[in-house]
Amino acid sequence: MRKAAQRVVASPRRGPHAAIDWREVARLLLLSRRIDELEEQELLPAGKITYQFSAKGHELAQILLGLQLRHPHDGATVYYRSRPFMLAVGLTPEEAFAGPLARVGSPNGGRDIGVVFNMPPRRGVTVLPASGDVGAQYTPAAGWAQAILYRWRVLREPDWEGAIAVALGGDGSVATNGFWSALTLATTLRLPMLFFIENNGYGISVPAQQQTPGGRIAPNLRSFAGLRIWEADGTDPEALAEVLAEAIPYVRSAAGPALLEVSVPRLCGHSSADNQAYKTAEEREAEQRRDPLPRLRTFLQRRRVLGRRAWEELEREVEVAVHEALAAALAQPEPDPATARRFLFFEPGFPQQVGGMLPEGVSLPAGSPVPEPSGPRINMVDAIRRTLERELELNPRVLVFGEDVGLKGGVHGATLDLQRRFGAERVFDTSLSEEGIIGRAVGMALAGLVPVPEIQFRKYADPATEQLNDCGTIRWRTAGRFAAPIVVRIPVGFSKVTGDPWHSVCGEAVFAHAPGWRIAFPSNAEDAVGLLRAALRGNDPTLFLEHRALYDTPPARRPYPGDAFVLPFGKAALVRPGTQVTVVTWGAMLYRVLEAVERLGADAEVIDLRTLVPWDVESVLASVRKTSRCLIVHEDTWTCGFGAEIAATVAREAFRWLDAPVERVAAPDCPVPYNRVLMDAVIPTVEQIAAVLAQLLRF
Repeated sequence: MRKAAQRVVASPRRGPHAAIDWREVARLLLLSRRIDELEEQELLPAGKITYQFSAKGHELAQILLGLQLRHPHDGATVYYRSRPFMLAVGLTPEEAFAGPLARVGSPNGGRDIGVVFNMPPRRGVTVLPASGDVGAQYTPAAGWAQAILYRWRVLREPDWEGAIAVALGGDGSVATNGFWSALTLATTLRLPMLFFIENNGYGISVPAQQQTPGGRIAPNLRSFAGLRIWEADGTDPEALAEVLAEAIPYVRSAAGPALLEVSVPRLCGHSSADNQAYKTAEEREAEQRRDPLPRLRTFLQRRRVLGRRAWEELEREVEVAVHEALAAALAQPEPDPATARRFLFFEPGFPQQVGGMLPEGVSLPAGSPVPEPSGPRINMVDAIRRTLERELELNPRVLVFGEDVGLKGGVHGATLDLQRRFGAERVFDTSLSEEGIIGRAVGMALAGLVPVPEIQFRKYADPATEQLNDCGTIRWRTAGRFAAPIVVRIPVGFSKVTGDPWHSVCGEAVFAHAPGWRIAFPSNAEDAVGLLRAALRGNDPTLFLEHRALYDTPPARRPYPGDAFVLPFGKAALVRPGTQVTVVTWGAMLYRVLEAVERLGADAEVIDLRTLVPWDVESVLASVRKTSRCLIVHEDTWTCGFGAEIAATVAREAFRWLDAPVERVAAPDCPVPYNRVLMDAVIPTVEQIAAVLAQLLRF
């Protein structure tokens, strides 16, 4: 097991604290405290920052933790009160000021809140892009921890041995889905992960007793199988040193996960907008008495590490450094407005520093957009399975997982026999937590793997909304420094025999509204192969939507297009040429449109978009300029459906060519019924499409 080198300051007593550079601990604590004070006392009153999140009281525990994370593949997830930890792992004081000031030199280039951090490795640990959502940090940390074991044990990369993942969080976050999902992942898989819980007694204004029984999570988890528990006073230097000297090596040994709950005072409010009126004067006085700064000073003087003069000299040194850093941050320019929309997606020539295969120089064949069909026509589900199989063969970093995807082969059969061939390390079942499935995938992708999680049905993605939204904006939020190119497979829509409100949701418009996601929606086996392979070899997070009614039905069958076939995103298919009207559609509605056109005998040009983000604007506009009419058909609901975006674009860009209003056929704003007769009253039918098409042609 690798052990990181540390600078040692001599101590007259032997023990865990003897291996710690206590002068550096004191410097960092003073530094963090003065940054907080200058923000509170100068920058906030002057209106130079919008609000402030103080870390006063939390500093000592975070600093001692951060100084021990020196392995080159350690990973950490943080939250909004983690600036002392960030300073300990390499954040500069100038960057610390530049964040709240929203200057160009902040860790996110002024795009995100100043205390929502990310940082490629400087002194060992990689700080994964933080979320502003409470509890969202846990499952990505678990994903990083699983990637550690995979890269060490399966890919046999020895430099990953001994690395750990650490998730920092407050006591309020232990009530969230993310915490419990990550706890399940870490304990069932015996991941090298440390839950570092800072209990300051309050979640905003809510007492800890209303977050967890008894106000402390550690005692409640004593019987949680597979989890080592430690508790410590987060203001006691010696006690913290002793606990960390046990906990960190335990997790590094790959013995399993651990949880350390440290008790700390929150010396300020939740944020600068919080006056703490919910605390009594006695409570505030008690918290001030637990301030770790004077306790550290007394400890170091008693241990003869830093005497009074040395401490005062250090204070002067920090004061100079802090004011120099503030001046430098204030001198930084504002971000260029022209860059505000950059880095939503990968830009050639601007690779991310962390996440996916690109930073490590791993490249895959570009493939060909020209299919080479061979063999009989196959079902779309078989085409998807065959593509996954080929990419698993080609790229050892690909992992396929989800509920029932292992020995069962998926509820739809898309992963049948893949676990038997590639093993349970690469194709595996997960616990029933979509938050855990997607959050884990994000952490894996940030650690250089290619996760392919499956969500069984579109409606089941709802619990993962937080992780999905966060994943899509990682590249943007970090100004291009990080990316998590995962490929999320989701069966959508009604089945060939029935519907229902839970398994038959289409719902692509919600995804299209989430920045940073590419979206594929193939209508046949050939397109499914090309688009899935493009996603798996790409560098952006992708939602791959597979319509259930097309999995094993004749209209979607095509010959397998070959192992090299890659279909570019944003290129629609001209399914049927025509001159009278343009019909734009995707997914299962394509075949209902074609049947409606045949029934009418209309000379309609039918376009299958194939991808929604990006969608082929130019092909649609070129067709409308030729036909002068446009009908958009989709299965998702009417209000704010993706068809509205297409209609708005056509109305604006092709208005002079239109001879009739742009029309839409879509489901009403109603859930999908279970009864087939009721379902046909909601999902657009051939008859409904034909009626609207006929009316449009008569206009």
